[in-house]
Amino acid sequence: MADVKTFFTIRVTCFFALILRIFLIAYGEWQDKNMVVKYTDIDYHVFTDAARHMVEGNSPYLRPTYRYTPLLSLILTPNITLHMSFGKALFVLFDVLAGYLLYKILCVRGCADRRAVFASWLWLFNPLPLTVSSRGNAESLMAVLVLATIYFVLVKNISMAAILFALSVHFKIYPIIYSLPLVLLVGDSVYSCKKSEVHKLKNERNSQGYVRQALMFIFHPHRVKFAVVSAITFLGLTGLLYKRYGFEFLEHTYLYHITRKDVKHNFSVYFYMMYLVEGSRWSIVLGLASFIPQLVLTVVFGIVYYHDISFCCFVQTFAFVTFNKVCTSQYFLWYLCLLPLVVDSVSMTLRRALLLTVTWFVSQGLWLIAAYYLEFEGMNTFVFVWAASIVFFVINVVILNQIIQHYKMNRAVKKAV
Repeated sequence: MADVKTFFTIRVTCFFALILRIFLIAYGEWQDKNMVVKYTDIDYHVFTDAARHMVEGNSPYLRPTYRYTPLLSLILTPNITLHMSFGKALFVLFDVLAGYLLYKILCVRGCADRRAVFASWLWLFNPLPLTVSSRGNAESLMAVLVLATIYFVLVKNISMAAILFALSVHFKIYPIIYSLPLVLLVGDSVYSCKKSEVHKLKNERNSQGYVRQALMFIFHPHRVKFAVVSAITFLGLTGLLYKRYGFEFLEHTYLYHITRKDVKHNFSVYFYMMYLVEGSRWSIVLGLASFIPQLVLTVVFGIVYYHDISFCCFVQTFAFVTFNKVCTSQYFLWYLCLLPLVVDSVSMTLRRALLLTVTWFVSQGLWLIAAYYLEFEGMNTFVFVWAASIVFFVINVVILNQIIQHYKMNRAVKKAV
């Protein structure tokens, strides 16, 4: 029995998860050399080319389609100076670290050790992150930055949480949606003071005028600290890189992703509409209008669920990806890395959960079939791809609705409140 218990520890789990990923890297090297269809992600070659430019003392943006921070290409310079697979090894290490952080967050939230280990399996042995990281995609870096931010917020290390949050926004803009719930949480009375002092603090607050209450709410020391540290980190880093690379850094790292209009087929329900209005004045209107559902949902979820920051970030991200004007498979990792954190927060039957999961995969399969005939067989299936995108969108909305309907506040959060 002791041997069985030892097998289910987080260290053993992470070890086997790492070995599995290393095996996939080795297999990928073989496939790249022996098969027409390559295993390595095309983005990995983009990262490596940008790193080569940096090694040569040039701008990484000399590599067309490099739309990332120079820090990423700097991190991957050993691809040139050491070994081409360095980046893949780094990404799978971060992938496993993300699984470990999931375990640590669940433990902080009051989850039993064995249950926390099992929950981490949803990420560590999930085929999607397994293949994405071993193919050379950098999404695992984002997963670690986001999860580390949540962890340090939960253990009340505001400075470290603020620095990591700023870094996550620097690497990719989308974590900015977490700023509202994070700021609300760090200044909340339940978070910022001892449980025995909460009632006294609320009575003192109610005895003061509305203006004073509003000012105390906005300028709460913890909120000010989080905002200032985040701003200094983000603006300082942005300023240094702008000084080095000029406007092209802002254009490729940030502005491109805000103004991006991808009229190629993707999972987004907007892609076909974007394609039809490309080049007209309606293109700008549709692009701006697509932000409205995202903005409304992320703000509402941030206000309603900030007490349970893990669940809040999950539903925010799920809504953001579902309603985004561009959506590819790697975007799913943005919320899949948070999924293990909400297992205990959703009281859904196993049958219902499996049904929703299968429906999610089947709707993706329908889209992939239509996209395959369009891209590889040259058939005009554009409308079918759009129809599949609509089906996938509806399924995602249903799943989000079901998750919210079956939400129950985490026991550890309830106890604190």
